[in-house]
Amino acid sequence: MISVEKKITLLQFYDIIFNGQPLSIDREVWRIVEESHTFLKAFAADKVIYGVNTGFGPMAQYRIKDEDTHQLQYNLIRSHAAGTGELLSPIQIKAAMLTRLLNISKGKSGVHKSVIALLGELINRDITPVIFAHGGVGASGDLVQLAHLALVLIGEGEVIFRGERKPTSVVFAEQELKPIEVVVREGLSLINGTSVMTGIGLVNYFLAQKLLDWSLWLSSSMNEVAKAHDDHFSLTLNEVKLHEGQREIARRMRVHLDDSSLIKKREEDLYSGNNQEEIFKDKVQEYYSLRCVPQILGPILETIEQVGRVLEDELNSVSDNPIISVEDKNVYHGGNFHGDYISLEMDKLKLAITRLTMLSERQLNYLMNEKINGILPPFVNMGKLGFNFGMQGAQFTATSTTAENQTLATSMYIHSIPNNNDNQDIVSMGTNAAVITHKVIVNAFEVIAIQMMSVCQAIDILSYQNFVSSKTKAVYNDVRTMVPAFSDDKPLYHAIQKVKDYLMQR
Repeated sequence: MISVEKKITLLQFYDIIFNGQPLSIDREVWRIVEESHTFLKAFAADKVIYGVNTGFGPMAQYRIKDEDTHQLQYNLIRSHAAGTGELLSPIQIKAAMLTRLLNISKGKSGVHKSVIALLGELINRDITPVIFAHGGVGASGDLVQLAHLALVLIGEGEVIFRGERKPTSVVFAEQELKPIEVVVREGLSLINGTSVMTGIGLVNYFLAQKLLDWSLWLSSSMNEVAKAHDDHFSLTLNEVKLHEGQREIARRMRVHLDDSSLIKKREEDLYSGNNQEEIFKDKVQEYYSLRCVPQILGPILETIEQVGRVLEDELNSVSDNPIISVEDKNVYHGGNFHGDYISLEMDKLKLAITRLTMLSERQLNYLMNEKINGILPPFVNMGKLGFNFGMQGAQFTATSTTAENQTLATSMYIHSIPNNNDNQDIVSMGTNAAVITHKVIVNAFEVIAIQMMSVCQAIDILSYQNFVSSKTKAVYNDVRTMVPAFSDDKPLYHAIQKVKDYLMQR
């Protein structure tokens, strides 16, 4: 069980979201939440505080009567539960819920402890609110998406539980859970902030790490298939560039290929003095998609790492407004809900992953085109040429999906549209950026799944099974267990999906 304290690590977050580790609330969290709530109730008695005794957004100029302040919070939640589009996945929603729990556990929101308790129960029991992809502009945070979360906490709306979409009231009755009762400002504190974009962003970050690892595996195995020279990933060549990402990718390639029998040493192959032919049969230098892997994946590695640092900071921050300070005996109004940090990082991440997808597509093209590789039949076809088609159809899918990523890589960060009667006159679009980045990442897994199948076909055609590195062989064996080598034509969509699932879940 992982104890939720003032700060958690990305590894702890991963264990709760992906590995189903239960969470508990640290005793200190209960204390500071109770202290913050008690202070706000007393402090707000004779003062004008946004969202406690005023309207919201451009209607903040309207004072709310004392007898209406509780209903105000319910009105806010219900009116903003207006999302549309596809449903966010349970894992994305669970990530958003945990992010929100951490946010309001800092004692800066003034919420009642019942909010913390119910959120923790929902996370531990895998009860996820129905939340839609469309709705957030990322300025007062994820108002619309978080309103759907808050709707569930007051016992309304819908949830996903055990794979079924059901009314919240039904599941709460089955699980003997009680909705929260709004006390001061629970409505605003629940829907104000960057928790959905951050939660989705964290899911994206973890999947992007997997994508990078697989791209490195594919690039290394491609060099084996091509019997490439070893100097382009050598220590000596890469240490003259000062980028840590490039150096690290080259190091990982050396580790992967350490026991391969297929990689050639240039000093033995071309520096021996025995090469007297006028036109060399083999390429003196490999194609860029094979030779420039450290230079291409290096900046992608560094981008992913930077995204992780920003997301960890946001995860452990307070993105509410206003901020309750027990220490100062004051309430501060500002814009911590603005999602620019997440929006910019998601744009950077989807650019990096699109580039990774493009590398995969070019390496796939090397395998498909016998005029380029010079060693394989067209489309790694193990059947009768002209009669069978190998991976030809799958290449169309990879090319099409890569093109979609190139279009989706257009920035959301610079596409602010003023709204909310111009109260929100510049917005981050962080939620959209996170959702679209997730689409780019899933697309990338589809492309590399097709490349993975093609690499395995190439290894079989060339009878390299016993010559590839041990790291290549281990994954090759896994893939061949799922998708045997084939020469007869058959529908490939089931096989592609199997390999994609393997890549995303391993």
